[in-house]
Amino acid sequence: MASASSSSSYSNSPCAACKFLRRKCLPDCIFAPYFPPEEPQKFANVHKIFGASNVSKLLNEVQPHQREDAVNSLAYEAEARIKDPVYGCVGAISVLQRQVIRLQKELDATNADLVRYCNEGIPNSTNLGRRNNNSNSNNNNLGEGGGGGFYYPPPSSSSAWSNEQ
Repeated sequence: MASASSSSSYSNSPCAACKFLRRKCLPDCIFAPYFPPEEPQKFANVHKIFGASNVSKLLNEVQPHQREDAVNSLAYEAEARIKDPVYGCVGAISVLQRQVIRLQKELDATNADLVRYCNEGIPNSTNLGRRNNNSNSNNNNLGEGGGGGFYYPPPSSSSAWSNEQ
């Protein structure tokens, strides 16, 4: 009876890594603090992209206070690689950078309109309606949630994605 109780002394459920790898989760398991049993997909993604052996080596080489950040970075990159195998999180960063550039151009144009309106006076609703009707070809550049047609790209820019800054 004593041997039965000693073999089950570590009766907590195994971490997601040990469960995935189908091995016994020991009390000093390097994965246990970072891959809880409630998050099995987190380890599955990391294992698929990086491999359990590489992750184990990395965690052993990293200072203990940096391990959680390292695991979070690995999990984020693994999820991004599964969604976009070629670019991973770099693809997401690139999309966000292009969006920032587009929104900055939109903000600059809106600020220029505000300055012009403050200097010339706000146009009445008839002029505004006429301007919107004349600029229907530019409404495709409004982006999601367009903002009611108040963004008018400058005539010199050929595209929202041009390399000009």
